[in-house]
Amino acid sequence: MLKRYFQLPITERLGWIATLVLIVASAVNGLGYYPLGPLMLAAGGLLWLLVGVMRRDWPIIVTNAVMSTLGFITIIYTLSR
Repeated sequence: MLKRYFQLPITERLGWIATLVLIVASAVNGLGYYPLGPLMLAAGGLLWLLVGVMRRDWPIIVTNAVMSTLGFITIIYTLSR
């Protein structure tokens, strides 16, 4: 099974890694670990942004660019207060 994973195109592998990061980040965020949860969510969004750029998929690019940007802005804002 692992051999089959490494035969996938890089965009497919990155998409699965990004999905896993977002799933784990959702659990971490739900458990209240701040700022780790939101940072992981933003990192997962950046990974999906990279996948979107590599695939030239504009809905994925826009969604994850906005999500990651807002995530980092709100983390910086909250930590600077």
